[in-house]
Amino acid sequence: MGAFDFDVIQRALPFMWKGLQFSVQLTLVAMAGGIVLGTLLAMMRLSSHKLLNLPAAVYVNGIRSIPLVLVIFWFYFLVPLILQSVMGASSPVHVGAEKSALITFILFQAAYYSEIMRAGIQSVSRGQVSAAYALGLTYFQSMGQVVLPQAFRNMIPILLTQTIVLFQDTSLVYVLSITDLLGAAVKTAQRDGRLIEMYLFVALIYFILSYTLSELVKRLQTKVAVIR
Repeated sequence: MGAFDFDVIQRALPFMWKGLQFSVQLTLVAMAGGIVLGTLLAMMRLSSHKLLNLPAAVYVNGIRSIPLVLVIFWFYFLVPLILQSVMGASSPVHVGAEKSALITFILFQAAYYSEIMRAGIQSVSRGQVSAAYALGLTYFQSMGQVVLPQAFRNMIPILLTQTIVLFQDTSLVYVLSITDLLGAAVKTAQRDGRLIEMYLFVALIYFILSYTLSELVKRLQTKVAVIR
């Protein structure tokens, strides 16, 4: 430890703070977008109509079978070419690394949130759904007013656990040279030639944040179980 340079960590703190802010922002936006899109996908998968069920099932199972880093590369490199072909542009349409990462994470996480929401919807008693139909509510009204509020309450701990995984997955955006938490550590390490210090420090940050959030989720899960 005598050769361990603590000063490089201190000098890197402002840069690391900006990277952490981006990671948290990406996590929150991807969580919100993923839950909204995932809820729609879950409702489509539970529908008896094949025109709704089949496309949603193909999307969810397809996305869940592909590594996230590969999806990030696909969206960043292929989508501009696809947009160029569709729009008839003379050059690939510029999307940008940060927008590509944001859209990719929303689309990718929606597949996982969809399965969580589908399990939450199925956990609600069918009797309540039948009672909603008996009152004259439509499918979407029953979902919005009766089923989804209970499903969200039942699935809050699992949704938050998936969000912790999402926060860890945001480290993959460094492959697009985005300055997230890991990207800031990598750039500082390469600049100052202090790989061990920066990699250990960023690992410690991820561990502290993820462990703390996991413990909070456990406590919340206990409270929700008592309420139920």
